[in-house]
Amino acid sequence: MAFTADEIEYIRTQPLARVATVSADGQPDAVPVGFQFDGRDFYIGGYDPTNTRRARNIRSGNHKVALVIDDLASTRPWVPRYLRVYGTAELVSHRGQDIMKVTPVTSWSVNIDGGIPAGGPSYTPKKTVHARA
Repeated sequence: MAFTADEIEYIRTQPLARVATVSADGQPDAVPVGFQFDGRDFYIGGYDPTNTRRARNIRSGNHKVALVIDDLASTRPWVPRYLRVYGTAELVSHRGQDIMKVTPVTSWSVNIDGGIPAGGPSYTPKKTVHARA
């Protein structure tokens, strides 16, 4: 499966994500990042992306990553929404620098439309397993 049209629309409206990688000694590292999305994969560059901790973590052999895109559709009432992705990361060359490419394996989305669920704030994640050819 792949991202739904609603999930893709939500992703494209968001300027910021958080990505987590793991160092060679097992220390998790989460950082806010800008990203690009091609409808299937996420690309994370930034200022001097070749020398970031996330790039070093990937070069050390830890290719599993988590990525979260989230916001609040409303604060009154409290209406959170998010897309969480577990995937694999690799460094790909872009304009002479290594940027991170995140390939989704599994994703969960919650309340992407930003609505208020009937009966109050009880949100059930929609899980997708992303098949690759």
